[in-house]
Amino acid sequence: MRSTNALKVCLAAGVALVAAACAGANSRETDLAYIEQPVETIYNDALRSLDRNLWAIAALQFDEVQRQHPYSPWAQRAMLMASYARYRARDYEKAISSAEEYVSLHPGGDGAPYAYYLIAISHFDQIIDVGRDQARSDLALRAFTEVTARFPESDYARDSELKMDMVRDQLAGKEMEIGRYYLERSEHLAGINRFKKVISEYQTTSHVPEALHRLVEAYLSIGLTGQAQQAAAVLGHNYPGSNWYSDSYALMQGQGVTLPAKPNAQAGFNIFDRIGNLF
Repeated sequence: MRSTNALKVCLAAGVALVAAACAGANSRETDLAYIEQPVETIYNDALRSLDRNLWAIAALQFDEVQRQHPYSPWAQRAMLMASYARYRARDYEKAISSAEEYVSLHPGGDGAPYAYYLIAISHFDQIIDVGRDQARSDLALRAFTEVTARFPESDYARDSELKMDMVRDQLAGKEMEIGRYYLERSEHLAGINRFKKVISEYQTTSHVPEALHRLVEAYLSIGLTGQAQQAAAVLGHNYPGSNWYSDSYALMQGQGVTLPAKPNAQAGFNIFDRIGNLF
């Protein structure tokens, strides 16, 4: 049997080979050769790889902890660390898979809150611009919701709530983009449905004032003056100092319709006080 020092030399050589392979293959993971070692040695080597930002290598080394010592207390921790390393490597699908495996095997483990958070943040970091399909945003929102529901008192829940606001704003922005597209094509009813969705499902986002104004535009375009007046009144009540209300007020004045309040740039917002009465 080889000495401990010899084993360390072999592992170091193996890591060097893996590093070269990763560099030549855009940091894709390859398998480490099996070299039996004490669990502490493998785990600490993996931590050193993390410190050096060698994410793919660290993930493999944490996997090695599980492979060689599956029943040790280190194995459970290594599974979570492997997920984290893959997240840092931007190998999001494997990060999600590793975290999901952790919560499946250790649902009551100390690392469960972080595992759920890793799943959510891995989806979140893949969200692309508002002009693209937002399926990933939906996945992120559901995952963050699960974090807050399962671990409401954790630090992960507080950060998840902030991230959820960002995701909702992204989803609302997508609905607004589609709604504006329909208005430009004079497909007013389709646009109205999109703007109403923003108001009813994403009330805490920055897109609500514009959505109300676009409803005013759409309703006036199809001759529904009463509905336009109602939407404008809600906009004026909640956002009296916004440019969107100024535009809606001008549109309604052009139709000979008087609104209860004139635009007031100095007024504060009474957010969402009457939005629920609109639909």
